[in-house]
Amino acid sequence: MKRYIPFIFLLLSITVWGQQIQSPSEFLGYELGTQFTRHHRVVDYCNYLSETVPGMVQLQEYGRTYENRPLLLLYVSAPENIGSLEEIRRSHLESIKGGSGSGKAIVWLSYNVHGNESVSTEAAMETLFELLTSKKDYLDNTVVIVDPCINPDGRDRYVNWYYQTGNTPYQVNPESREHHEGWHNGRTNHYMFDLNRDWAWLQQIESRYRIEQYNKWMPHIHVDFHEQGVDYPYYFAPAAEPFHEVITDFQRDFQETIGANHAKYFDEKGWLYFTRERFDLFYPSYGDTYPTYNGAIGMTYEQGGGGRAGLAVITQAGDTLTLKERIEHHLVTGLSTVEISSQNSGQLNEEFTKFFKPKKFRYKSYVLKGTDDHLRTLTAWMDLHGIEYGSAATNSVKGFEYRSGKNSTFNADKNTLVINTDQPKGALVKVLFEPDAKLSDSLTYDITAWSLPYAYGMEAIASESRIPTSPFEPDTVQAMHRDPATYAYITDWNSMEDARFLASLLQKGIRVRSAQQPFAIEGKNFNRGSLIITKKDNASKEDLQEILGGLSVKYHKDIFSSKTGLVDDGRDFGSRHVKLIGAPRVAVLSGKPSSSYNFGELWHFFERQLHYPMSAIDADRLESSKLADYDILILPHGENYQSFIEENLRTRLGKWVEDGGKLILIGGAIKGFSDQDGFGIKTRDLKKDSIHSSSNSYERSARDRLKEEVKGAIFKTALDQTHPLAFGYGDIYYTLKIKNGSYEHLDKGNVAVLGEDTQPKAGFSGSDTPERLKNSLVFGVESKGK
Repeated sequence: MKRYIPFIFLLLSITVWGQQIQSPSEFLGYELGTQFTRHHRVVDYCNYLSETVPGMVQLQEYGRTYENRPLLLLYVSAPENIGSLEEIRRSHLESIKGGSGSGKAIVWLSYNVHGNESVSTEAAMETLFELLTSKKDYLDNTVVIVDPCINPDGRDRYVNWYYQTGNTPYQVNPESREHHEGWHNGRTNHYMFDLNRDWAWLQQIESRYRIEQYNKWMPHIHVDFHEQGVDYPYYFAPAAEPFHEVITDFQRDFQETIGANHAKYFDEKGWLYFTRERFDLFYPSYGDTYPTYNGAIGMTYEQGGGGRAGLAVITQAGDTLTLKERIEHHLVTGLSTVEISSQNSGQLNEEFTKFFKPKKFRYKSYVLKGTDDHLRTLTAWMDLHGIEYGSAATNSVKGFEYRSGKNSTFNADKNTLVINTDQPKGALVKVLFEPDAKLSDSLTYDITAWSLPYAYGMEAIASESRIPTSPFEPDTVQAMHRDPATYAYITDWNSMEDARFLASLLQKGIRVRSAQQPFAIEGKNFNRGSLIITKKDNASKEDLQEILGGLSVKYHKDIFSSKTGLVDDGRDFGSRHVKLIGAPRVAVLSGKPSSSYNFGELWHFFERQLHYPMSAIDADRLESSKLADYDILILPHGENYQSFIEENLRTRLGKWVEDGGKLILIGGAIKGFSDQDGFGIKTRDLKKDSIHSSSNSYERSARDRLKEEVKGAIFKTALDQTHPLAFGYGDIYYTLKIKNGSYEHLDKGNVAVLGEDTQPKAGFSGSDTPERLKNSLVFGVESKGK
């Protein structure tokens, strides 16, 4: 009998704990939904649950945000499951390899990927409480993984702003300032990235931490909780078309099953909802699609509200939408998801195993060739996703060649990368690497092209045969030759790793030159853009060799030591065609009219990718700023630049350029200077008869507009390889266009252009867009004065 006493004690303890668990309202000291909960208090409640019911909750801090806030996962299940959590995880992962699985349903609930969709985290706390008390029967055969806040930095930005601006008591008038966030709003993370579009690309630290844990579990179900416009009813699965073709019949059908269960509860309450609209399952980097392409039932749930809703707001229908109501709706769908998963745990395990069985994809292998830096970057990214790859174990590969768009053959060697689809991540590989994803409906929510060979600018073939592989071992960097007789050190210019190397040199005060033309020296050939560091330029740097040696290892750079500046072919190192590179002082415009997203991209690029300093100048200070303090000013993409760039400012910026400044205009920023005296950029004048008219049908209007739209398609450009902006690229540059605006070619300085053929290499563009984009500028440089 003694051996049963600990188990009986455990049961008694769980019963006592269940009675003593405080609800979020009791723990926080205010009724949930009457105010917003800052992240540190959410963390406190999660810690409280793990300490109070350790037999049912396991808490994990899986990373920290850029602003050093903790990222948490809570594993919630019955005591016998928590006690064998690692065994369940391992058994579940064995099902990917054909094993029987754990028999448990693995459900992952993700909240608040968009910080100002603030109801999610509040609902997460209430959902945890209900699962541990009134709904704990669901947990007998289910492990629920809860991420209470994917984006703590953005959420605290919103919550703090609301505390600072909200009325007391709250104001339901939608025109009140508490319903209108500023430019740097809470939707995005620290670097203003949309984390819901980063599941596949993993640009942000939060995404990288999360995907590591996700791949350790590979759940059966994943739900991404969101909010949409104030006036929308609740949205839940099933999703809208298009569905990507790799999505199985079971994944579609189970979305119907889950939706029906939600509808049952919403019908009882009389709540409005909709399904099969707006939110499709195609673009691969969402919190519903990425899990779906990894075998899960991936879903988005959308509650009306978002950053405009505050604690309460009047809708267009004249109703008052409160935070309490929003919490209740997310609570119901969360619990309903766990309930239906628990009821179908056997089928979920069975179908999950089937998902990973070999599939008859058209292309069995994707074969890529590129620089060592490109290969190193791509393989590091695949390692994060658990994608298997190898070196080509054959001399020749046949298949669809991405650049030509035709069947072709190219030679392969050990540095040729092969990604086969007969692997656990085979469906994800197909989605991310295939030349052009098949669209079942062109009316999509997001971009329609992302094929990685185009994105990385690599030579690639999609083969219908499986290409044999051997372990991939990238070439190692040769130790830099140190010779007292060295005249100059030379290295190539092909990748971001090279740009980081240069950025480090400039910040260490190393003087660097750039070859504007190809050259050969001591029997070795170098392309345009190659970096040249002469000992004469750096005579004051006694530790020059040590600095170069350390940076060559850090950035995987082969550095050639030359004993002369006299080239065998090309221009000697003292030529005017070998230009000294200055260390530029860079400024980027922040605030309206610039897009916060594009500003965030640039901010992240300089700080986290290039590792080079930049200054952010607020838009309201640009007029009075001391432009002479900067060598480069970047105006990010945005709207309404025409009204922002008034004549006086345009004239001032033009004079600054003539005096030697470099002005970089991106996207909508060009409109502040196009068709203006003193600037050569011109909007293309499209003849009315060259564009087809649209139907006047109200019902067809959305589809008619597609004729003029570009839904994130990839286009092949012609590149002027002799221009410094193109140094390090081949003769082709692939551009992702998301809008159909177009500009005429410049008189001089056209770097990348679209020509007569404007059919996309991948993705959707409307029937009218080829004419709109024909002979238009993609990248160009106009010289003014210095």
